[in-house]
Amino acid sequence: MIFAFVSGNPALDLAGTVTSRRGDPVDSLASPADLERWVAECDELPDRVTADSATFRAALSLREALYRLALDRVLGRPFAPSCLKVVNEAAAGPVPAVALSDAGLHMSGDLRAVLSYIARSGIAVLADPHACLKECGGAGCTRIYLDRSRGARRTWCGMEECGNRVKAAAYRARKQASSRN
Repeated sequence: MIFAFVSGNPALDLAGTVTSRRGDPVDSLASPADLERWVAECDELPDRVTADSATFRAALSLREALYRLALDRVLGRPFAPSCLKVVNEAAAGPVPAVALSDAGLHMSGDLRAVLSYIARSGIAVLADPHACLKECGGAGCTRIYLDRSRGARRTWCGMEECGNRVKAAAYRARKQASSRN
């Protein structure tokens, strides 16, 4: 499984590990090992954590709460209290240690610290009244992303996944239309 980090925030990227939520959902975090790989591949997180069944369940619970809160924000609904509780409790946990070197920032910590960091990251973006959160415009894609584009005109989560599909479909439609004329 290849993970996509296109949402502009690790909390939104975690929420995006389930695709096509309203259709035929695909969960890319099927096991603790998948979660360990996702954390290792996320640039903002420590590269080595281990997940047991309890922390894996906590991560999935956090993911679902973050998704629901982000969707609430996109749709202009009040936040679900049960989801706020999950995210706030995760954010109250330990934080990863950070160290600066000539190579840059190095972060370390266990999975509980990673989940706390992700929850805090989610809180920061969800509480920011100027953050422009959108749901992908790609067919069947339910990923929510932070739109930082000029004029907030971004319409899909990422070019490699949804953007290429949308552009290819538009190209095929134009070709078909021109061949009929």
